[in-house]
Amino acid sequence: MNTYLTENTELLFEEQLNLTNIAEYGIKWSELTSGKTAPGPEGARFDLDFEGIVDGPNIKGKIKGTDYLEVRADGKFMLNIQAAVITDDGKRIAVREDGILYPGENGQAHIQLNLQFTTHHPEYNWMNNVQGWAICEVDMQRGEVNVKVYKGSFESVTEAA
Repeated sequence: MNTYLTENTELLFEEQLNLTNIAEYGIKWSELTSGKTAPGPEGARFDLDFEGIVDGPNIKGKIKGTDYLEVRADGKFMLNIQAAVITDDGKRIAVREDGILYPGENGQAHIQLNLQFTTHHPEYNWMNNVQGWAICEVDMQRGEVNVKVYKGSFESVTEAA
């Protein structure tokens, strides 16, 4: 018998986000994202507040949160996001995300994220067992982020050899 995993991925929802505030800790965000300044030997820290719209087949609403971003000395952007989705029917879902931002040309960037959800509303309880993955396109100059969140699931399949 052979056992292997099958992978199923489906779009969970999309987000349209805008930065609403940037807390700087000694390095200006605009100078870092334009390439005028590099992070120092200790790296750099920013708190990036955002909000936006969540739209998917089983969940619609608004999202608001903060990315406690660390930019390492080697320039790698490490994301640590805490957010909340407020669904159109008024339910609250906590979202924890981590990932990496890859800067590109002209203030554009790409993000890869892992997401976990927590809620105790029966109609959204299914999200507690979802491991989400997201790909994002970012305009760092304008503070706009387009996110596609996917629900991944794996199942073990055993078949005769």
